[in-house]
Amino acid sequence: AMADGLVKKTPLVDFSRPRSSGIRAVDLEGDRRLIGVGITDGNKDILLFSNSGKAVRFDETTVRAMGRTARGVRGIKMAEGDAVISLIIVDPEKDSAKSILTSTIRGYGKRTLLENYPRKGRATKGVISIQTSDRNGNVVAAELVEDNDEVMLITSGGTLIRTRISEISVMSRNTQGVRLIGLGKKEDLVSLARVCESEDENADESDEEDDDSEANSVDSPSDE
Repeated sequence: AMADGLVKKTPLVDFSRPRSSGIRAVDLEGDRRLIGVGITDGNKDILLFSNSGKAVRFDETTVRAMGRTARGVRGIKMAEGDAVISLIIVDPEKDSAKSILTSTIRGYGKRTLLENYPRKGRATKGVISIQTSDRNGNVVAAELVEDNDEVMLITSGGTLIRTRISEISVMSRNTQGVRLIGLGKKEDLVSLARVCESEDENADESDEEDDDSEANSVDSPSDE
């Protein structure tokens, strides 16, 4: 997905012979920007979120497969100056109970159930995801989350806060949300990253292995 609202789908086989210098995946002429990439199986739904608080959801079958250098097709219609900031790929059945976490530059955000994002046709204006009021500012990120996940909030001042998803309110789409993080006068929320339960478990196991390794190193007698 590109910031200008275009999307494209390319068969994985087209990337089966990469060169050491890499191969072109999409034509980014001029000031075009790639904002997200994902793997699909032909049966997913695509969600695009703009910085102005709009979101569109459509069936991926409406996007035909095309070559690596193709420009792509329109995914969402936007006003001049708007840009797509997030791409989310969902399984309509397996992800039906999950929610979308939307966050804004002034540190506000909310969760909205995925089921509240209706399928609209590709290349439409979509629906409101969150209100981009003077209080909120523009949208900076959107993530698919579950109740047992956590999220890392990152600010322009280098501050990082980890919050449980279950502590963030679930609201309807056309609302302003709640404060996610306190910011300084010249500080903005710039990004967020989902931390799922399995990643935490893997990190804990890795820490335990490192501790065991250090303990064995200390306990082992040295050769004289």
